[in-house]
Amino acid sequence: MNSSVTAAGADQTNGALSAGNEGARASVPVYKLIVATSIGNALEWYDLIVYGYFAVTISKLFFPAHDATVSLLMALGTFALSYLARPLGAFVLGAYADRSGRRASLMLSIAMMTVGTGLIAFMPTYAAIGVWAPIGIFLSRLLQGFSAGGEFGSSTAFLVEHVPNRPGFMSSWQFASQGASTLLASAFGAVLTGALTQPQLESWGWRIPFLFGMLVGPIGLYIRKYVDETPAFEHDVAHKRQAQVAGGEASQSPVREVLATQKSRLLVSIGALVLTTTANYMILYMPTYATKQLGLPPAQGYIATLVTGFVIMTLTPFVGHWSDKVGRIRIMLTAGALFFCTVYPAFAYMNAHASLLTMMVVMLWVGTLKAVYFAPIPALISSLFPTRTRATGMAVGYNLGTTIFGGFTPLAVAWLIASTGNKLAPGMYLMVGAVVSLTTLVIAKTRMGVR
Repeated sequence: MNSSVTAAGADQTNGALSAGNEGARASVPVYKLIVATSIGNALEWYDLIVYGYFAVTISKLFFPAHDATVSLLMALGTFALSYLARPLGAFVLGAYADRSGRRASLMLSIAMMTVGTGLIAFMPTYAAIGVWAPIGIFLSRLLQGFSAGGEFGSSTAFLVEHVPNRPGFMSSWQFASQGASTLLASAFGAVLTGALTQPQLESWGWRIPFLFGMLVGPIGLYIRKYVDETPAFEHDVAHKRQAQVAGGEASQSPVREVLATQKSRLLVSIGALVLTTTANYMILYMPTYATKQLGLPPAQGYIATLVTGFVIMTLTPFVGHWSDKVGRIRIMLTAGALFFCTVYPAFAYMNAHASLLTMMVVMLWVGTLKAVYFAPIPALISSLFPTRTRATGMAVGYNLGTTIFGGFTPLAVAWLIASTGNKLAPGMYLMVGAVVSLTTLVIAKTRMGVR
């Protein structure tokens, strides 16, 4: 198994050597690469956060029920079920990226994501069109989920293959952009809930963040249009063509190869993601948690999550750079252990002393641990797969992890609190996620030689 990981690293090195022969291709400004890829990932996460933050309002407008809890569960259920489209998008768009190029897949995914966001922004409510309103929301979320399914694998492969000697730093911008999205979405939530009355918010205010997201899409599409394909991918394509001319066998489908020969790598990818993806969607749920469980004004929940977004946005690239020097596993094991030991007491303290200040302190701590654990993951997963299957492997592993352990987190936590009456259920949920991820990392280090 160690040899398979080494083979993936050697494959990346070959791409790097070919990159040195590409002249102008190797001198693409780093900032241009980061912006081109991060803007799509930021838009994906921004759309998810906005939907989660305004889940209470959306539940009233699109999923009316006699019981407010049932209405909220229906809205969060739609959020969760839309994640079923992500693995499908991962297979389709990931394989497309490994066949036709990272750039082509990135162009397609951001275009689809923009359409899905626009549909939500202009969707009539249940009062206007009846049952077609929740169906429309669900279909829009499915389109967003499908497009998001291919975004992570293609964009991360794009970054690490352009600058293969700094994979931790380059790929960490994927998650730094998520911090920026959290910051921006939280700012919208705080301003809108603080400045508008409830009737204004339900009438038109909730649409503003989605309209903004829809406008960001064309900007990202334009930027991605003018970036080059990765030298490693072009080298891989040239190698395949030479093999075919020489009478070799046709290359295997990326999806078939991943499922047939790289299952252990997929499992490592999924397991390592459990902690960070549950934390991601727990943060998304926190404004609703602050209102429903802590009794705080809606604006305070958004202000507290602003802290988390700022920490993730600023700290993640530094940790990514650090991981290039000391390795991924050591950093992630330390952060995961601290997560396990402190998250439940943090939630207990926040519930015992419910206030904006205590919630900000807890979210600051959660955001710091999340950034430290989060930053090395893209580089770690990219090292598990060779160039020919990298986008597919990363996309499938990432999206299976986020679908199973992430998309259903807000629904699962809301259900646990409602059925048990225990307001500390989020802390317990994150502790379970920490155990799964820590176990995976230990196995990856001891049996696969991942560092």
